[in-house]
Amino acid sequence: MFVGIGVVVVLFAVVGGFMLEHGNIALLWQPIEMLIIFGAAFGGLLIGSPASVVKAVFRDLSKLFSGHAVNKESYLEVLMLLNSIFYKIKKDGLITIEEDVDNPQKSKLFEKHKGVMHDPEVSIFICDTIRTMITANYPPHEMEALMDLDLDTNHHERMESAHAIEKIADSLPGLGIVAAVLGIVLTMNNLGEPAEVLGAHIGAALVGTFLGVLACYGFVGPIAVSIGHKAEARQTYMNVIKTGLLAAYASDFMVPFAVESARRSIPAGECPTFSEVEAAIKKWKAKS
Repeated sequence: MFVGIGVVVVLFAVVGGFMLEHGNIALLWQPIEMLIIFGAAFGGLLIGSPASVVKAVFRDLSKLFSGHAVNKESYLEVLMLLNSIFYKIKKDGLITIEEDVDNPQKSKLFEKHKGVMHDPEVSIFICDTIRTMITANYPPHEMEALMDLDLDTNHHERMESAHAIEKIADSLPGLGIVAAVLGIVLTMNNLGEPAEVLGAHIGAALVGTFLGVLACYGFVGPIAVSIGHKAEARQTYMNVIKTGLLAAYASDFMVPFAVESARRSIPAGECPTFSEVEAAIKKWKAKS
């Protein structure tokens, strides 16, 4: 939502300010300049990025206005999933959950938390970690290192599109100058034309510089920052899951301790209170 509001604010401030100074908005519409700047920027993306990064850029751009934000409800749901997993392990033993993690789509335990388990990254991370707990008796610090390796790899992949878009933003002012120089070249080639014609050519050239700078600092750069923030929020969410799994593993699946450890790793703005988690657990027990 804030992305859309931000776009409107930028356009209102820049274009509105121009019009308040009695500028003719039609002068800013220079499709050829846009073709040069944004076409060259896209070409640079293709030159400098592998196919996987290009796909990630388009994937993240498509989610820019509709991407699901991590909030208190998201965290509360994942805490309840961890509570269910740890409770079963503590009650029946670690080996009893093997069938659930081998077939999470058919697991009655996991189907109660589809809001979390429909996410492939979360499902794979939880199931692979529990499989490792079942099959290998690693010390807690080695288990933590293994989970960190998984999370860092996924986080690096999520940040690739943000870095690629950031590089596009950095190139836009320079490409705006390229468009302006081409406009000046055309102007020099038409010096015999009347002053108003030359003025139109020069104005179009300057609009190219304007568009490159505006796109960089008003739109593309902030988009890269926004995607980066979403990647960081995602990493924090995954770290909450890691904290709960590690606390459970290190404490021989002391359920309240593990769930509380995960809760305390949630950022303050989205963290459910102790009472909210306790109430959710009581509600879960009443249904079990």
